[in-house]
Amino acid sequence: MTTTIAKASRAASVQKVVSPKAGVEAWLVEDYAVPLVAFEFGFKGGGAQEAPSKAGANAMLAALMDEGAGALDADAFHRALDDKAIEISFSSDRDSFNGRMKTLTRHLEPAVDLLRLAVNEPRLDADAIERVRSQMIAGLKREAKDPDTLAGNAWREAAFGAHPYGQPARGSLDTVPNVARGDLLALRAAMMARDSLKIAVVGAVDAATLGAHLDHAFAALPARGDLKTIADVAIGNLGARKLIDVDVPQSTIRFGLPGIDRHDPDFWIGVVVNHVLGGGVFSARLFKEVREKRGLAYSVHSSLASFDHTTMFSGGTSTKNERAAESLAVIEEEIAKLCADGPTDEELDKGKKYLIGSYALRFDTSTKIAGNLVGLQMENYPVQFLDQRNERIASVTLEQTRRVGKRLFEGKKLLVAAAGRPVGF
Repeated sequence: MTTTIAKASRAASVQKVVSPKAGVEAWLVEDYAVPLVAFEFGFKGGGAQEAPSKAGANAMLAALMDEGAGALDADAFHRALDDKAIEISFSSDRDSFNGRMKTLTRHLEPAVDLLRLAVNEPRLDADAIERVRSQMIAGLKREAKDPDTLAGNAWREAAFGAHPYGQPARGSLDTVPNVARGDLLALRAAMMARDSLKIAVVGAVDAATLGAHLDHAFAALPARGDLKTIADVAIGNLGARKLIDVDVPQSTIRFGLPGIDRHDPDFWIGVVVNHVLGGGVFSARLFKEVREKRGLAYSVHSSLASFDHTTMFSGGTSTKNERAAESLAVIEEEIAKLCADGPTDEELDKGKKYLIGSYALRFDTSTKIAGNLVGLQMENYPVQFLDQRNERIASVTLEQTRRVGKRLFEGKKLLVAAAGRPVGF
């Protein structure tokens, strides 16, 4: 079956703006429907840059970036934001350190000035560090008994070992107490530089005005960062089953295999294959077989992801302890069937229509648009990919899905981690 797609171009609405002073580049979508401006930006780095003994430092730094800056302590900084309904926040993931700002257009100038302070002059005061540390430790103590967290941590450690991807993203009760102010300053200095900075802006602002604001907010950053080299890594311990004993009535299961790199020609074919298998919709095979037919679990899912230094097919479910082995067997059986025969014509057609049609939901707010534009930049996609993405999915054929299904699954055994007391493992 042929899948058709709309011809309206998203890429055509994106301008590339370069600031006049420092040459800071941003992707801009002008939109005057509402008087708002949303900034999203990211730097390369993230949790992969942490020393094993200081895991969680990036999460701590992200939580501290808006806890006072320049002459403003935490209370004064938050009052300045609240007075004009400005939102500024930061976050960290495996490969990047990210920030965002949203403001009414009439407050754009003071909002950009507060953003400049947060980016360039975070205070990292001792009392704020200890407050954030205490909050992180409290969260980690709660997670220490959470089966979902325990299964995820065990799976990641088994998959990646001593590689930075094997470390818990928010650190642990052993590592968070080790993070000192000097560690946070060193991380910030290594990551927050203009050479890896990617920015997207959406809203009621023109290119000339934005260019001046980009210089004001980011020109004072160092031209180059000092990131340490991270080795590529493949998921290890395939076929192993890691058990974490937790006295709960349900087992939480995580499973995975190596995936496909995001710039490999097969990646988007793999996205379609995964959607048919367990892409989080009612029509997915895992949902129908595990939940609907057998009532083994409320939800079951799988995904295909590509990070800067690894690729991953992964998924999970939660089920009664006494039915955990049966649930995993059904999952493995459905993977084997898809590997052997590929999707049906109907599954392929429905999958492509869903992936193409739902893409528009990623662009229904200014914040979502800006976030997706920064994501494309961080993953080294050109702006034209906004149009090419759906074209690639529409062109996927049954023959391609069968070939890529075998590439993903043939002859491979899942790495599995389970937290609970699963019977029969």
